Amino acid sequence: MSAVGNGNNIFWHNCPVGKPEREKLLDQKGCVVWITGLSGSGKSTVACSLSRELHARGKISYVLDGDNLRHGLNKNLSFSAEDRAENIRRVGEVAKLFADAGLICIASLISPYRRDRGFCRELLPEANFIEVFMNMPLELCEARDAKGLYKLAREGKIKGFTGIDDPYEPPLNCEIELRQNDGVCPTPCAMAKQIVAYLEEKGFLEA
Repeated sequence: MSAVGNGNNIFWHNCPVGKPEREKLLDQKGCVVWITGLSGSGKSTVACSLSRELHARGKISYVLDGDNLRHGLNKNLSFSAEDRAENIRRVGEVAKLFADAGLICIASLISPYRRDRGFCRELLPEANFIEVFMNMPLELCEARDAKGLYKLAREGKIKGFTGIDDPYEPPLNCEIELRQNDGVCPTPCAMAKQIVAYLEEKGFLEA
């Protein structure tokens, strides 16, 4: 007798309505826009601005925000190295499902380690994973400190905080890099438009 959950008796069930059919219906191509960067770099703000820009064009997107997901899907995870990896793994798998549904999935997470981001990239065809690096200097992010986390980290009240006592590994080959121009940070709208231009150029905004 086979045990329920045994990997040998779990089978993939195919459906006649697949990703191409959903993309044709939505007149867009499913993909994952993965926005990574330090806390305070503007990831969530740019993600929401991007979603607004796409909505204005009649395109359907969905934002997976790191903090928001820790209120539900990932609320049982800590900030240990193991749980951080699991946090990213879960978000990557969910993002893959949204992309398969034909949506433009915008994932906004610090995701500090290249290995974890690489895992998520490998879940999708290479062209369907667009890594956006919010390359903002630590000084700017810390000056913003909207959540007061850098202050707590500097005081030693938070351990393992990315950028302070835990490393951030910047992407080596990201598709889009957003950064200051002559010391001036572009507006969220301008950065969102840059991402939209990339999506349009690569054919994601039409079936």
